[in-house]
Formats: sequence, C-alpha cells, structure tokens
Amino acid sequence: MAERKRTGFTENGNPPYSCPMTIAADTPVPSAPRVFFDAVLHPHRSLGPKGFRILMLALGAVSLAVGGAFLAKGAWPVFGFFGLDVLIVWLAFRANYRAARLYERVRLTSADLTVKRVDARMPERTWTFQPFWLRVSMDDPPRHESQVTLSSHGTSVVVGSFLSPDERLEFAKALNGALVQWRRNPCSAAPVG
Repeated sequence: MAERKRTGFTENGNPPYSCPMTIAADTPVPSAPRVFFDAVLHPHRSLGPKGFRILMLALGAVSLAVGGAFLAKGAWPVFGFFGLDVLIVWLAFRANYRAARLYERVRLTSADLTVKRVDARMPERTWTFQPFWLRVSMDDPPRHESQVTLSSHGTSVVVGSFLSPDERLEFAKALNGALVQWRRNPCSAAPVG
C-alpha cells in the first residue's frame, strides 16, 4: 500500500482541526469549528407506530367480541366498559409517544461542549461548557441508579437518564474518549481564568 503524504487536510477537504489561520499579521480568518463528538439521545420505545396500530386493532377486536357476547346475553352496560378500556389504553400510548419526543443532544466542538434538552412538556434548555475543565462522571460497573454527570465550574447536568445503565456507561466512555481527542487538539489550549 502506498504511503499518503500528509497535507494537513482530511479526505473530505476539511482541515483536521479548526485553528484560525492568518493571512497577514493579526488578521484571523474564521473557520468552522471541528466536531469531535455529536450524539442525539432518545428514550427507547419498543413499540413503533405499526406495532401500535396492530395492538390497538387486536385489543379492539377482542373487546368487541367479548363485549358483544355480554351484549347478546343482555348485559349491555358491560359492552360500554369494554370500549372504555380500549380508549384508556389508546390515551396511555398517546401520552407515552408524546413523552418520547424528548431528546438530548451532546455536541463537542473545538469551541465548546453544548447539551441541548428538548422536551414536549418543558421549554428547550441548553447548557454550554468549556471542554478543558469538563468532568464526565459515571459509575463503572454501572448500577441502575448510576447517572452520567457533566460538571464544570460548579455547574452540573445529568444526561441520558432515560438510557439503560449499560448505555449510559457506553455513552460516558465515548464522550470521555472524545474529550481526550479534544485535549490533544493543537488549538485546545487551556483558557485563561
């Protein structure tokens, strides 16, 4: 295999890191920040829309058949309760799917680390950290109550609380690995102050 000459650019043409380049003395040319880590975390939902329709059709068919049997025997009030249970299950799933719109985005660039939490029930929240001082905490081995905590300068944020303990540990390790890469970046000098 032939050796490649290192040109300072990756294969897609982007610079390997985003330092401001200078054309003349003290004339910086802005460049887009390099992305070291970008993860979007969603709560796990095991039943998709197609499965939900199948479940509701099956539940409706069973309720209709059993309720119809009661109706045929003259116990007509029971028939209404069988329709009510289908409605309650449908409402519970709708609330569950609304809660599934929650997501968290953790993005580490050469400039900063941002955590964005979007929840249907609350306004969107964003936290910004300077990666040089950031600590990622997680129990290893993970326990059920273990949390991934990002902390820096007295500010702490728990991320991925809806993930399983093993998924939280995997996420924490991946983020720590990205932080190690960020700290090796030649432009990631320790901030003053």
